Amino acid sequence: MAKPFDNEQRRAFRHSLRRYVAQQLTPNANEWDEAGTVPWHVHTDLGQLGLFGFGVDECYGGLGFDDAFMRADANIELAQCGATGIAAAVGGRGISVGLLHRLASETQKQQLLPAIVSGQRGSALAITEPSGGSDVANLQTRARWDGNHFCLNGSKTFITGGMSSDHFVVAARTGEAGIAGISLFLVEADRAGFSRSELGNKMGWWASDQATLFFDDCLLPAANLLGEQHHGFRAIMDNFNNERLAIAAQCVGMMMLCLEHCIGYSQERHTFGKPLIKHQVIRHKIADMSARTEMVSAYLDRVCWQMNQGQQAVEQLCKLKFSASKALEFVASEAMQILGGAGYMRGNPVERIYREVKIMAIGGGSEEIMRDLAVRQMGL
Repeated sequence: MAKPFDNEQRRAFRHSLRRYVAQQLTPNANEWDEAGTVPWHVHTDLGQLGLFGFGVDECYGGLGFDDAFMRADANIELAQCGATGIAAAVGGRGISVGLLHRLASETQKQQLLPAIVSGQRGSALAITEPSGGSDVANLQTRARWDGNHFCLNGSKTFITGGMSSDHFVVAARTGEAGIAGISLFLVEADRAGFSRSELGNKMGWWASDQATLFFDDCLLPAANLLGEQHHGFRAIMDNFNNERLAIAAQCVGMMMLCLEHCIGYSQERHTFGKPLIKHQVIRHKIADMSARTEMVSAYLDRVCWQMNQGQQAVEQLCKLKFSASKALEFVASEAMQILGGAGYMRGNPVERIYREVKIMAIGGGSEEIMRDLAVRQMGL
């Protein structure tokens, strides 16, 4: 479909990234996924392409502007390499750099952001806890002021980039129960009292690292408090907007790849004396897959436009995210049916995407949470 909001800058960005994905990521996607790691040069390559600079001032190495369409395009293109674990491997900084840019001190921003935005160093966001995933208001990690330092105790889990990052934005309770007592902190990986353990045996995202983080009397100076004390919850909620946009866009990219792969396969594969594509049942599957992909893509464009207008987009982002993950679930399942036994074998993108559907439905706020939040945003 034509992109009604496209312009030359967006096309140039998209094409440069598409070329990089085709030349550098797609040929290596299966190898890196099986190896469970992405070479660090991918981080710096994508940093040079501007992927981590949205909303970051030029003086800190950023692009000096933000654009929801370009954020979405970046995630669509990355997803089409066939292994979204690669996008996850580089994406931890994407959901933490905005908070650092907004809340860190001038000195911290000058020291940290250029290296993070350029991809030389990693950063990650640490919100989720073993005691509760989406229930941010009831997090248990606590930071207590002892007169000289904040003393941080607790743990975080399922932290993307947790093993490879140098800097963490960590949510902790500094006050009373509920949303009013949550603050954000900068925690460096070399802090005494900080440790981490890799999470293995994942269903998908093999190319990225996820970790459990531990804070045992981890002492932080007052300067490591990001923003105002007790005012972290709203910043966390606002930060989810771009994360949910990214996940929805990755769903679109994954659907596009499934569709492309199935069309190619069904044109080459012959059954009952004719190409698979000539069987009506297959043609109808492809029509349904294409329609759902284009519907979510059109919805994505509308939400990007709303965000670029500075309008409140929480309700629409929630609806977009669960609509995208449910559409991806359908498309990936139909793709597996078209490929049959070939789709069940490791090494092809459809098998990998089929496994990675569920993380899209869970990460950044589960489908159930998204539905409930959308209805509350509707005033009901």
